[in-house]
Amino acid sequence: MCRSIKTLREPFVPQVSRADIEAAALQYVRKVSGFRAPAAHNAAAFDAAVAAVAEATATLLDQLVVRGGQQPAGRG
Repeated sequence: MCRSIKTLREPFVPQVSRADIEAAALQYVRKVSGFRAPAAHNAAAFDAAVAAVAEATATLLDQLVVRGGQQPAGRG
C-alpha cells in the first residue's frame, strides 16, 4: 500500500532512528487519510494519528526477534 515506506527492521536496516520511524508513520497516515497536509481543522487528528502510528511502530520494532537471533530487532 505505501510503497515509499522502507523496511525498518534487520537485516534491511541495522539501526532505526526515531526520525525513520516518524517518517514512516507520516507516510502511512498521509496514504490512509489521502492528505499530504491536513486542513487546520484536521491537524490535531492527523498529528495524533502520526504519533500513535510512530509509537506502535517503535513498539513493534522493539519486540520483533530476527530469525536466528536472540535479541529483539530493536532501535539504535
